[in-house]
Order: sequence, then C-alpha cells, then structure tokens
Amino acid sequence: MPRPLLLTADTALLDNLLRLAAAAGAEPDVADHAAAAVPFWRAPLVVVGYDRVHELASTTLPRRPGVVIVGDRMDDHELWRQAMERGAEHVLFLPDAEPWLVERFADATAPAPPATVVAVVGARGGAGATSFAVAFALAAARAKHRTILADLDAYGGGIDLVLGAEDLAGPRWDAFLGAPAPVAGEALARLLPRYGEVTVLAWPRTGLPVVPPDMVASMLASCRRTADVVVLDVPRSFDETCRVAFDAADVAFVLCPAEVRAIASGRRVAESVSMLVDDVRCVVRGPAPSPDVTPELAAGALQVPLAGWLAAEKGIARALDQGRPPGRRRSGPLARLCDVLVAGLPVRADAS
Repeated sequence: MPRPLLLTADTALLDNLLRLAAAAGAEPDVADHAAAAVPFWRAPLVVVGYDRVHELASTTLPRRPGVVIVGDRMDDHELWRQAMERGAEHVLFLPDAEPWLVERFADATAPAPPATVVAVVGARGGAGATSFAVAFALAAARAKHRTILADLDAYGGGIDLVLGAEDLAGPRWDAFLGAPAPVAGEALARLLPRYGEVTVLAWPRTGLPVVPPDMVASMLASCRRTADVVVLDVPRSFDETCRVAFDAADVAFVLCPAEVRAIASGRRVAESVSMLVDDVRCVVRGPAPSPDVTPELAAGALQVPLAGWLAAEKGIARALDQGRPPGRRRSGPLARLCDVLVAGLPVRADAS
C-alpha cells in the first residue's frame, strides 16, 4: 500500500497529522528533518510542516508534485514565499483544512479509479425516481459491483424505507454531523447499513438534520473510493447539495412519466441537469394515457438520449407497502431494464 510522507519536527503538528492520516486509513512514513526524508521522497503525497519548509531549499531534495505545506500563521509571508519557490501545490492551515487533507491522505493511500456515480432524478414529483434508484442499485449488486445507495432527498420519505431496510442498524446522515474529519472509504462501507449486497446511506427516521454541501461532497468522495457503483437519489430542488451530487455524477437518469405535463417539466429538469452532467439520459415510464406520447417523443422533448422504456409493473405499489423493494423480482420490467442499463455502465475495469 502506498505510504504518504510527513516531514516535521513539531510534535503537536505531527500528532494532528497522524490523527488525520489514521482517519483516512493511511500509515505514513515520518521524517523529522529533510535528510531523513530522502529515502521516502517518492511518496505519493508529501506533507511538510511549517518548521521544515526552509530545509526544502537548502537540501538536494528535487522539486516534485504532490507537496503540501501545513502552516501555523496565515500572515507568515516568508512561508508563502518559500512554498512558491519550491513549487508546493497547497499551503493549508489546520483545523480548517482537516477534511481536505483527510481526502488527500485517502487518495494517496488508495489511488484506485473512483466508482461510477449514477444520479437519478424525477421529471416531476411522484415520477418513480426513488424506486428506480433502488432497483438500479439492486441490479448493480447483482452484477457483482460493490454498490452504495445514497439518499439526498431529505423530503422523499426515506430510501431505506423503499428498500425495506429501515430497521437495519447503522448510522444515517445525522451520525456524521460535527465529525472532525470525513470517514475513510473502507471504514464508511463497514459502518453503514447493508441490504443484501447494497450499502445504504439514508436519512434518519426522525428529525431532519441540515447536511452542509461540503459534508455531502466529502461523504460522496469516500463512497467513490470504496465502491464500484454509487447510486444517488437526487431531489429536483437544484440547491447547492444537488449541485454537489450532479457534479460528482458520471451518468444521470431523468425518470419521466409518459404524460404531457411530466414531459414539459422534464425538459426543464433535463436542461438543468445537463449543465452539470455530461451524460444525461431519460427513462420514460408508462403507461401512456395517449398513444401519441411515445418514448421517442418524450426523449426528443427532453432533448436527451432515450435510455429505455419502463412498462407499468403490476403489484409494485403493494410490494412497497409490504417492505419488498422495487426491482427485486428479476422478471419484472423494472429489474430487466436496470440490468440492461447496469451492463452498459462505464464501470472501472478492476471492479469486483
């Protein structure tokens, strides 16, 4: 496993850096002066304390990318000058930069390509986006992809309820509020509840915590490092949290009922999503009240490619009320379509 390098003789700073590295699952090498750092200088990430920056210019250590300097005073102009001369990528200050540094430690330790992130959003309320997100996650798990299903719709009723996993023990979004640093990817996967082979990040059953966008971004980054596929159930609010989700997405599906008003709304939704995601597709859901409303017509109106037609599925409402997740029955239209779409995902080559 790659090991970051910490270069500092300040014991208090070193303790802080070791704590942050541990939160990311990293075991760094440590040097208390520049000469001792020479054998480790090819580390994937080098974090230099303010107390050793001056040594970088006075040793034979070559300039290299991936050097981060931790300062003690924002107004230390000499530190900034030395950092620029040595080509440091960042100068940061604790504790404000703790979440960012934990992410860098995690990336340096496990630099595998990130998961494929799939965002699902409805063309209108009640379009079936949450059911589709659940079914898509189940299909990804059937395809042997490590799968995380994350609920970003605080007012959606709870994706764990749709999955039939509301009684599973484990933390929800509120458990991570106020944490000093984000949870490393593998640790996050072990903590969260699981339904079969799907790991679930859901809202608490009671209360409605305010989850800041930067925390959402950090949690999604952790999810990407430990999964092959991350499925996001995203509301149509298009607030900053939604923007974070769509910014992380590789593919976005707009669920659009085959109805004129839904198509009109879906066009605005698809247009907004397309500003943030390069690959946007629509799934048109039947039944269509009019034979004139075809899947091709709907996709043309939304001005995004048609991913598929989702025929009406008998008994899905009753199954939801009984705690049976949509898409679990592999012979149904929803599961069949999701299996096809998962097979076409740009999942990283080393997915298990």
